[in-house]
Amino acid sequence: MTSARESGESIRVLYVEADGPAISTPEQTSDLIGNAWMDHADLLAIPVARLDPDFFRLSSGLAGEITQKAVNYQVRLVVLGDVSEWVARSDSFRDFVWESNRGQHVWFVADRAALEAKLAPRIADSAE
Repeated sequence: MTSARESGESIRVLYVEADGPAISTPEQTSDLIGNAWMDHADLLAIPVARLDPDFFRLSSGLAGEITQKAVNYQVRLVVLGDVSEWVARSDSFRDFVWESNRGQHVWFVADRAALEAKLAPRIADSAE
């Protein structure tokens, strides 16, 4: 895991490494959230490659369990990477991504640059 302060030094992001075992249980998410807390991170960024394929099948309940755990522990969650394959397969997942990206707690972004762009207005607002 790596951490980085985003520009403006107001939002701390903990980036989970792309290499490693699939995150397939809410308990594994708890460990990551614990790491985010220890690092004083505001946001936990998990690469698509680290998520078990069941995460993208909403009927499995895994996405709901993982995102709810992050919300409960007040750590924003970002799924970092291309989810277009999963969006194309499922209208429900497409709607989940769209609704999540409208909110404040769970986002799906293509890459770090897209995350930085999404964070930029929040960083500017917090600097005022």
